Amino acid sequence: MGKIISLANQKGGVGKTTTTINLAASLAALDKTVLVIDADPQANASSGLGIDIKTTKNTIYEGIIGESSAEDCVHKTPFDNIDIISSHINLVGAEVEMVQMDNREKRIRDFLKPLEEKYDFILIDCSPSLGIITVNALTASDSVLIPVQCEYFALEGLSKLLNTIKIIKSKLNPELEIEGFLLTMYDARLRLHNQVYEEVKSHFRELVFKTVIQRNITLSESQSHALPALIYDAASRGAMNYMQLAQELIEKNS
Repeated sequence: MGKIISLANQKGGVGKTTTTINLAASLAALDKTVLVIDADPQANASSGLGIDIKTTKNTIYEGIIGESSAEDCVHKTPFDNIDIISSHINLVGAEVEMVQMDNREKRIRDFLKPLEEKYDFILIDCSPSLGIITVNALTASDSVLIPVQCEYFALEGLSKLLNTIKIIKSKLNPELEIEGFLLTMYDARLRLHNQVYEEVKSHFRELVFKTVIQRNITLSESQSHALPALIYDAASRGAMNYMQLAQELIEKNS
């Protein structure tokens, strides 16, 4: 059975989508089958994996509201071993539509059930909010990977996310665990980045991934070409960081 991992942090710009795309590509390069679920209405993970979001039918939106089956929502990406359920701007409206639905916090969990056996890893890219879609993603997940940007306000707001995880664990998904905290956009030359790194390590100890994602222009450039960094420039620091993360994740779950 595939492991379902949500990538979540209600703070925007911390590297959730970048991590989803590049971790998926690195896992795929290590012969793991990966399904990416784009649960963010901005649909950046979809376009970043070469999906034309304007023409794609059967997105996560249709799946959540019950118009399409999970199998019909899965699309091939241009990359071996990576499939995707893409997003759509309509997902913004799903929050309102779901208010009246039965088991509204468990729609994604029930929707994904038929796909769990088909992949080694299912990665859910969450939006930068703690709304009903993110609650759904966490309820459907085995664990949550939390990207943390190396900046002054990094730890601010984490308590809100951790509290949400605690509530979901107690009321909706007792199996939910923290996969780990991932430090992103790290520059070893900056004292502040080293202070944030030490602070996160002292707070969360063994829950912090050994891998750190260093600030790297290739990670931005590759997205503008709708390519993971590993395909765009396999020798880049960003590509190597994410390959290291994939190896660490596989070892942790073997």
